[in-house]
Amino acid sequence: MSNQTVSPGALLAGRYRIAELLAEIDGARVWRAVDEVLSRAVVVDVLPVGDPRTNLLFDAARRAAAANDPRFLRVLDCDVHDGVTYCVREWSGGRPLERMLASGPLTGQQAGWLAREVSEALENLHRTGYAHGAVSPATVVVTDAGAIKVVGVATEAALRSSGAGSPEEDVHSLGELLYASLTGRWPGPAPAWGLQPAPVEHGRLLSPRQVRAGVPRSLDDISDRLLGDPPRHHAPPITSAAGLSAALSGVVGSSHEPPNQMDETVQVARQNGSIDDATQVVPPAAPPALDPTPQPVYNPEPTGYRPPQPAYNAAAETGPVRRQPPANGNGRRRDEPKRKGSWGGRILILLAILALLSVVAMAQFLLKGAMNNDKSSNNSSTSTSSTPQTSTTPSTTGGKATIASAKDFDPDGDKSEHPKDVPNTYDGDPSTTWTTMSYSRPNLGGLKPGVGIIYNLGAKTPISSVAVGLKGDGTSLQVLIPKGDTTTSPDTIDGWTPVATKEDQPEGTVTLPVSASTETQYVLVWLTKLPKDDGGKYRSTISEVAIQK
Repeated sequence: MSNQTVSPGALLAGRYRIAELLAEIDGARVWRAVDEVLSRAVVVDVLPVGDPRTNLLFDAARRAAAANDPRFLRVLDCDVHDGVTYCVREWSGGRPLERMLASGPLTGQQAGWLAREVSEALENLHRTGYAHGAVSPATVVVTDAGAIKVVGVATEAALRSSGAGSPEEDVHSLGELLYASLTGRWPGPAPAWGLQPAPVEHGRLLSPRQVRAGVPRSLDDISDRLLGDPPRHHAPPITSAAGLSAALSGVVGSSHEPPNQMDETVQVARQNGSIDDATQVVPPAAPPALDPTPQPVYNPEPTGYRPPQPAYNAAAETGPVRRQPPANGNGRRRDEPKRKGSWGGRILILLAILALLSVVAMAQFLLKGAMNNDKSSNNSSTSTSSTPQTSTTPSTTGGKATIASAKDFDPDGDKSEHPKDVPNTYDGDPSTTWTTMSYSRPNLGGLKPGVGIIYNLGAKTPISSVAVGLKGDGTSLQVLIPKGDTTTSPDTIDGWTPVATKEDQPEGTVTLPVSASTETQYVLVWLTKLPKDDGGKYRSTISEVAIQK
């Protein structure tokens, strides 16, 4: 039997009834078949007689046997029959990510969850010392139930003669997969997997948020830490599947339940980017067809391999894509400035406001002077013999402490919790806020004891209370100061001691009183339980923090 005689209806090795051709890879053929002994569907990779990849495929099958994560499709059999080398693998109905992205990018929640599922599976594989070697949108399948299956552990790389690969290469491939899922573009110089290449600027790949509006900032950062060379903002690169799993779990949670509609065709226009920001998404147009040649339709859906297709045409677009934002309710685009009145009218309004403020200030001054004179007169007429009490020691209590600086504090996570938004919590404007990452459970997904913000008062200062403006019901928080020397800021939570605690607080301003003898340069506002947001995730928002002397 030769590769050419293996055809629909043939019985391979007296057991596997060949059903249909799924793909052809450099002369190797991938078939859907039926195991007539166990009455189940399988996938069979077939190499022709004398193919030099025979030993590679056998070695890959042995390595694939070490992949015991349920998200990997197992290798069931590998042998030679009548000179033909064949490898039998599990079949799983569903759609490869490649087919899903043909309809447009995924939502942020879907893309992050999918990448986290694959990274967790690879994390388990890498612990055995092996790698997948060929992670791509064609080897990641979303089943009919919405679960993730990874196809072709080691065997895919053997068929493509691309070598066994390494864990580092797997992680880089995961970065490409996450980028493509978020943007609908391929982060490479040429079209791939049915996607146009992502735009570049000054020789550098644009970040997902630069390509497509509404991509959550946290996922944008993770993508850049995977593919950035080097990552922006001096962020540490992610080079391991374990590191990627931890970073993604901090964003999308650790639940294995698929997001809503993960098992359906993706509806791009309904993406709302609500993982860690409220940026409204601009519904992008579907990527243009790369090859006008009609593609054959294969049913049922393939399990990770696309059918044979002609080569893609060269990309027609190399520059950044600038999409027009949608019109708002009054017909104006979001990025179109509002029509403004003349400068003369605006100046008159400003002068009128200044005049009104001057009148109010003058009235307050006169009223205060009159009250002070009246009080002085009363005191002199009622008691001329009493001696006024004076003090040479200035008061050290009362009034608002000055916050010199502040920084986010995430010692048990990825060390970053939206650092750019921290100044919003002491700028005097309650409309500006700082928000934590989103988690799957109120206890920060069970991943860490808490997150918070460290406030530097500039010098050792007595404090009496800390007021924190919260959004959402059910926040638990603490005020902590450094143990021992309170003029230093510890790097771990063990270096801090709590001086005030509040549990399950409603939305609004919560005041945490502390001992009158408390003096410190650093104050940590520490969140240990987060409220539920409108998207069903858990995150906390702080609008303003005031520290009283």
